[in-house]
Amino acid sequence: MAGQQLQVLNALDVAKTQWYHFTAIIIAGMGFFTDAYDLFCISLVTKLLGRIYYHVEGSSKPGTLPPNVSAAVNGVAFCGTLSGQLFFGWLGDKLGRKKVYGMTLMMMVVCSIASGLSFGHSPKSVMATLCFFRFWLGFGIGGDYPLSATIMSEYANKKTRGAFIAAVFAMQGFGILAGGIFAIIISSAFKARFYAPPYYVNASASTVPQADYVWRIILMVGALPALLTYYWRMKMPETARYTALVAKDAKQAASDMSKVLQMDIEAESQKVEKISQSKAKFGLFSKEFLRRHGLHLLGTTTTWFLLDIAFYSQNLFQKDIFSAIGWIPAAKTMNAIEEVFRIARAQTLIALCSTVPGYWFTVFFIDKMGRFAIQLMGFFFMTVFMFALAIPYDHWTHKENRIGFVVMYSLTFFFANFGPNATTFVVPAEIFPARLRSTCHGISAASGKLGAIVGAFGFLYLAQNQDKTKADAGYPAGIGIRNALLVLGGINALGFLFTFMVPESKGKSLEEMSGENEDEAAEGEGSSYNNRTVPVAQVGLG
Repeated sequence: MAGQQLQVLNALDVAKTQWYHFTAIIIAGMGFFTDAYDLFCISLVTKLLGRIYYHVEGSSKPGTLPPNVSAAVNGVAFCGTLSGQLFFGWLGDKLGRKKVYGMTLMMMVVCSIASGLSFGHSPKSVMATLCFFRFWLGFGIGGDYPLSATIMSEYANKKTRGAFIAAVFAMQGFGILAGGIFAIIISSAFKARFYAPPYYVNASASTVPQADYVWRIILMVGALPALLTYYWRMKMPETARYTALVAKDAKQAASDMSKVLQMDIEAESQKVEKISQSKAKFGLFSKEFLRRHGLHLLGTTTTWFLLDIAFYSQNLFQKDIFSAIGWIPAAKTMNAIEEVFRIARAQTLIALCSTVPGYWFTVFFIDKMGRFAIQLMGFFFMTVFMFALAIPYDHWTHKENRIGFVVMYSLTFFFANFGPNATTFVVPAEIFPARLRSTCHGISAASGKLGAIVGAFGFLYLAQNQDKTKADAGYPAGIGIRNALLVLGGINALGFLFTFMVPESKGKSLEEMSGENEDEAAEGEGSSYNNRTVPVAQVGLG
């Protein structure tokens, strides 16, 4: 079946793990580090923005962002990310991974700095400017998803490819952690330098004028890691799979990879020509793509969509959990900068105990257990823990049971990260043809971001108390947290079922998964093999 496998691609597939693999992980991973920092740092400063710009004189509680402003500030970057994933995913297949990679990074640098410089004479104009730059920041971040995954998958060897792509994604955990740690440092420094009383003692003095610098500095620092890796991204050669299979430049592919692998590789121009002539170059919207990869694309988009609904709904419970275990006291008992410090400390602890370990468990086990098994296991345990939180919800609300609630909650998100949150990122970079790989990953990722928008904002309204008088200020009545948790449990169960559409790619070359290098005689047989999605069914055929 691999009769036409190019020497340059085979060399990459069988290469021993070496320094260039780690260089690629760091270069692509620093992009993801920045993405996570930029996307999640806004949640550290939204309370501060409310105190600075929406303070109500004489109110017993500190100012907060109105629901529509809060949704815009928190959600506009997600909308930008979704658009960027589709656009840059498509562009990465048209212009090449490397060219587009630099564009996304510069966009992230410029928009991070611009977000911190948001200007205006009124609260409305400051928020509008912030939202404008956060949208374009998200647009740049969106491009990083398909490009980082595709570049890493095309550079990796087939034995440890899953771990390498998962390691790039795992840098997201360190980005969230860095955001929390930096916010702790900045808020501590400002708190020590500028004394302010708690809100209930003196409402207007509790927010010092210098607090306006705190959120701006936190947002702008997101530009630094991206800026530091720009030079290395530009020095990285285009991937051999794009150069040989899409750009059809065998000589360039062999020359680039000879330097990277430090070995002589034959150019094989005739073989590239033969592959490009013998294969019907079907497009994304063709019947042939639908026949070969339609189910796969449906599987990757639905599982990522369902996972992100559950994953991004976590902000519903964080404030309750943090308050319940005393990490964040009542807002009126703190000054503005103290509140930033407490929120950052809580987010850092959650990242340290639950988020980061889950990612790295995936890195260590993905090439042993396989993508399919990890994703299935993750969705299964997320379903179990969501129902375990929802069914006896009243039991968890009692003070003596709150620690149990936190443990169950942490386990849910541990299995999201040691499960579908990582595998939904890895698999779309492995199972589609090189000329459509970045596009299909972008479509899958955009579907995930749509789920994130539903999870973060749809559920914010949905989970409100059924009694309108007990709902948060400005929100209509919802179905209550217990019912919202039951719905989330059902969503995770659906994710479990849709996982059966996704093929197992462990230990196979990218061309084997996509059927790109089969010769004419093996084409019919090979494509039926690759269209079998459930790995269990493949065992007998292997």
